[in-house]
Amino acid sequence: MGLTPGTRVEVIRRAPLGDPVEFKLKGYNLSLRKKEAETILVELVE
Repeated sequence: MGLTPGTRVEVIRRAPLGDPVEFKLKGYNLSLRKKEAETILVELVE
């Protein structure tokens, strides 16, 4: 459980003021504060 290299992540929604942000990954939803989410390195997959 959690974010590991190679995990596909989708942004589901953001709170009205942008904090927290909800992500979908590995079959569950994960909410992170904006500050925590900023530390995630992502690569766009099309």
